[in-house]
Amino acid sequence: INRIYGFYDECKRRFNVRLWKSFTDSFNCLPVAALIDDKILCMHGGLSPDLTNLDQIRNLPRPIAVPDTGLLCDLLWSDPCRDVKGWGMNDRGVSYTFGPDKVQEFLTKHDLDLVCRAHQVVEDGYEFF
Repeated sequence: INRIYGFYDECKRRFNVRLWKSFTDSFNCLPVAALIDDKILCMHGGLSPDLTNLDQIRNLPRPIAVPDTGLLCDLLWSDPCRDVKGWGMNDRGVSYTFGPDKVQEFLTKHDLDLVCRAHQVVEDGYEFF
């Protein structure tokens, strides 16, 4: 996916493809998510319709190349959308969007206080959904 969104082209333009490959190999080894004090789940992307328990995240093999679909892809590429109820198609062409109802359902089910994600730029550096 980072090939589609310009990271590959930037590495190739400024350095070489070998550097991009090294970054990708490194990314494929990083943890997918972090759980802080059993109350805050952190990830790059967001929720997944395939995520039914947190052990699924713990059990994801690493290193692994990111697939185009499924749990790992969603944890890295899904996005929240205030206008969506449930799950929606993502304009990025990969993964899903999820509505506030899915966030609340997930938090309640897993006794969490917050899902913290990166992946999108917001004006003040952070915002609550």
